[in-house]
Amino acid sequence: MKPIIIGVAGGSGSGKTTVVHEITKALGPGAVSVIQHDSYYHDRASVPPDERSGLNYDHPDALESSLLVGHLRALKDGMSIQLPVYDFATHTRTADTVTIDARDVVIVEGILILAEPELRDLMDIRVFVDTDSDLRVIRRMERDMTERERTLDSVVEQYMRTVRPMHLEFVEPTRRWAHVIIPEGGHNTVGVDMLVTKIRSIVG
Repeated sequence: MKPIIIGVAGGSGSGKTTVVHEITKALGPGAVSVIQHDSYYHDRASVPPDERSGLNYDHPDALESSLLVGHLRALKDGMSIQLPVYDFATHTRTADTVTIDARDVVIVEGILILAEPELRDLMDIRVFVDTDSDLRVIRRMERDMTERERTLDSVVEQYMRTVRPMHLEFVEPTRRWAHVIIPEGGHNTVGVDMLVTKIRSIVG
């Protein structure tokens, strides 16, 4: 049986990663491969360093989704892929890659995965994680300041300049493509349990 592909979308800070963690924990790490759409950001090494932070990283064109499509097709055919490694501090891809093997379940996570028709067509289950905007903003601030070495001012400026308008234009409308909508993310244990039961029924 070919791997089933599950897409987990939703706004930045909505709780997508928590949902993915709960699914992986329930199914067992040996059954699941996880791919972050963020790994496929275009390399900005050709852009002067002082200009990189001003680019729009929340538009679909910021990501090399065609490469992800090719990788998912390879995984469906039972082949391994080399996942790019992206450095968020410098907005560049490193020379390293991570080997991702084809397993029973392949989960793709990202804010814009449902905005790309070719990606949607490869997904057996499409999930949209729906969380209030105030919670998403707080979570994004905490993540960017601790994990990506950003200042508070830069996080707020980027949120107002690109994150919020791109969410309204590209992310929020993709909920209509979802098979399942999970309010409050991984804290919605009923929704996650129902999703895990469905996945097990397909894999089994």
